[in-house]
Amino acid sequence: MTETIPGLSLSLPEVLVLLGAFALPVARWLPPAARRPGTVAAGAVLVPSATVLACVGIRWQMLPVLAGAAVAAAFALPPLLRRGAGRPARRARRWPALPGSLACAGLIATGPVAAWAFPVPVFPEPTGDFAVGTRVVQWTDPLRAESFTADPADRRTVVVQLWYPARKSPAGVPRAQYLGRTEDEARTVSEALAGGAGLPGFLVGGVPRARSRAVYDAPVAGGQERFPVVLFSPGSGGVRSQNTAWAEELASHGYLVAALDHPYDSTVVVLADGRTIRATTASSGDRARDEELAAGWTAVRAADLGFVLTRLERLGGGGTADPLAGRLDTGRAAVAGHSLGGAAALQAARQDRRFDAVVDLDGYPHGPTAPALEQPALALTQEITAGTDPRYLPRLTEALAHNTAASYRLTVPGAGHLTFTDAPLYLPPVPSVVGDLGRTESPRVVAAATLAFLDATLRGRPGDLADTLRAYGTVTSSGARGTATPPGGRARGVT
Repeated sequence: MTETIPGLSLSLPEVLVLLGAFALPVARWLPPAARRPGTVAAGAVLVPSATVLACVGIRWQMLPVLAGAAVAAAFALPPLLRRGAGRPARRARRWPALPGSLACAGLIATGPVAAWAFPVPVFPEPTGDFAVGTRVVQWTDPLRAESFTADPADRRTVVVQLWYPARKSPAGVPRAQYLGRTEDEARTVSEALAGGAGLPGFLVGGVPRARSRAVYDAPVAGGQERFPVVLFSPGSGGVRSQNTAWAEELASHGYLVAALDHPYDSTVVVLADGRTIRATTASSGDRARDEELAAGWTAVRAADLGFVLTRLERLGGGGTADPLAGRLDTGRAAVAGHSLGGAAALQAARQDRRFDAVVDLDGYPHGPTAPALEQPALALTQEITAGTDPRYLPRLTEALAHNTAASYRLTVPGAGHLTFTDAPLYLPPVPSVVGDLGRTESPRVVAAATLAFLDATLRGRPGDLADTLRAYGTVTSSGARGTATPPGGRARGVT
């Protein structure tokens, strides 16, 4: 696999193919003395680079580039072959050929435009002091039946990806595959995500090629520091890795992030034995029935989150050979989620007081709003009005207003629903879908706001949290305001 050049959305061989392809129609307009060497030079760049791409895999964005080059070569090569055979070249009628040259150039130009619109995602470099490691675990809850199947012996199983502070790996160590443990799994997940969004799978065919900034099974960071934990639930039809940039940024600042796949609700889950479980949840089209369904799915996810926290308590408790043993501080735990996962995070916090803080990334609060939250809460949302969604703000306001701890709603200007995921890194910058913050700013804003909140609530970092959050948007505060607990205690307020 070749590395994508940030900003260009192209690898080096793709850049060379593009240059060689453009040079072919341009060579036709060079002075006669330079026309032959220009064409030969273009071919010398194009052919080896295209051969490399054929070996590592050609993205669909390069197909119009190669097609345009092939058409241009069909007109450029015959004069060269006639001269090579000693026959006099025909006098070229240059200006009648202008439409053909422009057509070839236009066809070739669609390649980089398509690569920019649907790039191989390039993940931002985490800004924290730690390198980032990752691993995937699979846990089965022996006490909970699988509610999505009819088999009474089927137990609820979740797949969890962990991102954690790690030692810096030697140069050349491969970074973790995005969307899956292997490229095959990543391709399965990518195609499922595309199908769920109603897109042809080939449009996001570059996503399974991506590598994140973490290293699989990297050694845990040295020292005796114990890491606060953050659990994450993805959106409906999402997957555990949909917020990888966010998770890696948090891990680089000393948090362990555990993101869940919820079988039968996540778009696709690949189990350790190779079985693939696809989503069976779907809306009915009836608002009342859909709310009832969503509340049920939210409850299942909330139970998954509580179960995973229990497993993390065992994992980090010491006394085992696991590298994370003794390094997790589950006494400082936050729960977070996007969209339906945000609703699950709110519900998990209500039901399980082991969670000390909750982060809702643009999630509508499904299910009951009682009992009241007792943990600090942060809701990051796009700009919502009564005209765009008359139910969302009243429902979210109700959920946060009853909090006995401090709650904050941060409205992020220019955000879309998918701004709060990795989607801006690889989808076209359509404001209604991914917002208009851009591929660099979107992950930075979401992670920075989350970090400010977690540092205040889990680590007791002093300062005016509301004032800090205002750097990222409009802040609305509600609930009680208390004093953040020092590290190691149970946070119940925010300074």
